[in-house]
Amino acid sequence: MNLPSEQALRLICKAIMDIFSVSGQEQALADVVEMYLREVPHLQVRRHGDTVVASTSLGRSKRVILAGHIDTVPVIGNFPPAWLEPGDKRIREDVAQAHAGERVLWGRGATDMKASDAVMLYLAAVLEKPRYDVTYVFYDHEEVAAEFNGLRKVIEVHPDWIAGDFAIIGEPTDCGIEGGCNGTIRFDVITHGVAAHSARAWMGHNAIHDAATILDRLSAYEPQDVEVDGLVYREGVNATMISGGKGTNVIPDECRVHVNYRFAPDKTIEEAKALMMGDAGAQLGNGECKATGGMFEGFGIEMKDESPSARPGMDAELAQSLANLVQERTGRAPQAKLGWTDVARFAQLGIPAVNLGAGSPLLAHKHDEQVAESELDLLFGILKDWLS
Repeated sequence: MNLPSEQALRLICKAIMDIFSVSGQEQALADVVEMYLREVPHLQVRRHGDTVVASTSLGRSKRVILAGHIDTVPVIGNFPPAWLEPGDKRIREDVAQAHAGERVLWGRGATDMKASDAVMLYLAAVLEKPRYDVTYVFYDHEEVAAEFNGLRKVIEVHPDWIAGDFAIIGEPTDCGIEGGCNGTIRFDVITHGVAAHSARAWMGHNAIHDAATILDRLSAYEPQDVEVDGLVYREGVNATMISGGKGTNVIPDECRVHVNYRFAPDKTIEEAKALMMGDAGAQLGNGECKATGGMFEGFGIEMKDESPSARPGMDAELAQSLANLVQERTGRAPQAKLGWTDVARFAQLGIPAVNLGAGSPLLAHKHDEQVAESELDLLFGILKDWLS
């Protein structure tokens, strides 16, 4: 680690970007992260599955957790990664304007969230005597259903590994603070019909046609803005998949519309469910039940995934001091996190948490995902100075 921080950060970021780690295939990257951290003498390193946890033990009065997921969403022609020189046509116009004359790291995981992972890995190596004890968590399976989430599994099996007073999740935020997060529930809305030959359609009942009512209700929904502790969250209800039918000449006897409700942190999961399906008693794994109220009253419902929201937590002392430094460096006041992140897991543990990471959240999961090199330096400088 004798290289200048700028050069070291770029090397680390490119190295982990070069390792394919789509959800379910994180082992190779977890192996490299573990090997790297075990070379750092001031860290205690532990591993559960493909989640690696490294901690200092300096006897400080408070402990901060820096957490980042190492998995990515599937590749869309954007792997392997590449450094792009100024003028390269693959650099987005908005990125080129905001970071004129800079190189850009392009490829899957650039913003979500290997740039932040690289900063945390470098901090773990060079920050020998931070003002707080620090726990670094690099975890798997964040981009898929909550049941597979590596952070969740560690919390369940080794809660002492994740104990702390404040947490920072390195999700992309353009190096600004985004507080709390929306919650999310995903469920199928189901219609039932009667199968028949399509030449004698009157002998059956078309379940796909019945789904028109579901789509009408979704189309009529207007996104809601909800203020929580001074931050404004945007809610949304959307169909994300639809399936039905068993043959091109068969009247379909079932249709499923997969719906995702993103709800503000003024609501619990149960309150969110009530708005969608009443008191149907829909739970993960209990199959189909009938909506007794809410947006989809009268239809069949089957739960597929759920994760709680998290209030901003910006009244915590550590959150305030970090927010002050971030605003000083970037000019940005805290904003609401509109997507779901693992700050919700820390909120459930009673640990205040914020999102703070390199790269634009608007580029996460896109085919042209990319991050300007100065974003690495900015995030590193903020975290290093706040922790030092």
